[in-house]
Amino acid sequence: MTDLLPPDDTSPEAQRVLAGLYARMSPAAKLQCMQQITRSANQLALAGLRRRNPGDTESELLLRLARMRLGDDIIDAVYSPQTPRRGA
Repeated sequence: MTDLLPPDDTSPEAQRVLAGLYARMSPAAKLQCMQQITRSANQLALAGLRRRNPGDTESELLLRLARMRLGDDIIDAVYSPQTPRRGA
């Protein structure tokens, strides 16, 4: 496993406390935490997509999000090349 550099805005003591909390978390709690982080990231990404593409339907926005996450090749193979592309 690669050691990550601590954030510049976090004191070494706070970093130790956080590392200790994560070390004591159960695998289920870690999974729940990651699910919440992923959900939040998706909500932020969708908010940005809505702002840049105000006329898109929810389905079109979700396809744009899928393209961001998975790439054009996978989405084109699963859906079709006519689905909305990134930046379009």
